[in-house]
Amino acid sequence: MSSFNPMSLDYVYYPVSGIMWVWHKVFSIVPGLGPDSGITWALSVIFLVLTLRAILYKPFVRQIKTTRQMQEFQPQMQALRKKYGKDRQKLALEMQKLQKEHGFNPLLGCLPALLQVPVFIGLFHVLRSFNRMSGGTAQMFGSPDMNAYETRHTANYFFSATDVQSFLDARLFGVPLSSYVQEPVAQFQAFMPVGPDLAYIEPNFQKWWIIALSVPLMIVAALATHFNSRASIARQPVASLDNPQTAIMNRLMLWVFPIGVLVGGFFLPVAILIYWVTQNIWTYCQQHIVFGKLDKEDEEKKRLAQEKRAENAPKPGAKPKKAGTATSLTKAAETVSDDAEDAAEEAAPSKPTPGAKPKPQHPSANARQQQRNQQQRNRNKKRKR
Repeated sequence: MSSFNPMSLDYVYYPVSGIMWVWHKVFSIVPGLGPDSGITWALSVIFLVLTLRAILYKPFVRQIKTTRQMQEFQPQMQALRKKYGKDRQKLALEMQKLQKEHGFNPLLGCLPALLQVPVFIGLFHVLRSFNRMSGGTAQMFGSPDMNAYETRHTANYFFSATDVQSFLDARLFGVPLSSYVQEPVAQFQAFMPVGPDLAYIEPNFQKWWIIALSVPLMIVAALATHFNSRASIARQPVASLDNPQTAIMNRLMLWVFPIGVLVGGFFLPVAILIYWVTQNIWTYCQQHIVFGKLDKEDEEKKRLAQEKRAENAPKPGAKPKKAGTATSLTKAAETVSDDAEDAAEEAAPSKPTPGAKPKPQHPSANARQQQRNQQQRNRNKKRKR
């Protein structure tokens, strides 16, 4: 095992190589595989990706929720830009205040992407460090310059020298997993069991085999990167698409990044290409699942909100009630009832005494009688109040 150097990125290299080492030991005991099988080593790389992405699953969900949360108060942000567009300091303060009010943390939105960068660098370095021969790119990351015999007998972080030899001897469709298209032919000796005398041994594979395996992986990785970007852009709000900076970034994601994967694949080991393909397939499936769950949650919230509004809305044909105390409502009802009773009494003719003849009334007498009735009604109202 390599010695720990606190001044380097060993805190990244050791965990990455440790996870890959564990999965290699797990698949080594599977019948029909064994520790030296190329499939065993390929599966250890694939499950390294799955393990790391499973660890980053919750931060990824948080990232999606943060992005949606930002979209909700996007109109307020646009209003602040229009209001304080010329005063950048005031705009920054108001933006921070708005984000604080909504509980928004922009760091959570980019955390998963930031965490994946050291993982990729760590895996790239560990896989390149299996072959540390002179003229290779492993020296770019601080690996020593070795000959074929030395590189086969030097530990690689969690991997012992025996594990290193196993990895270098492993083949996937006849191709070493740490080989790449632009690799110098002189480094092919590391993939052969050379002795201390460094006698040349003819490689048991050819360069076009590496091309035949790498190019399809490069194409799949580039296409997966493109479609992942397309799915992400499709989720962006329409208003953000009019932003020139967003439009430029979207074009980079759709075309430049996939082309970069395609071109850079000529310099990436086969194991890294397997990692990249697995990474993009996982991302595509994870986005589909997470977005589907979040869409269902949003639909459920909308449904509950509609039901609540329907419960609070007045029934068809009913007049909305005016705000007031229970006492005032009761008094109003009693007043309406009294007015109705008084109107009925006034409209109803007076009944004569049984056996008595009805007396004709003078018009002035009728007026006095109506006045007395009105006074009596007023007194009744006052007593009831």
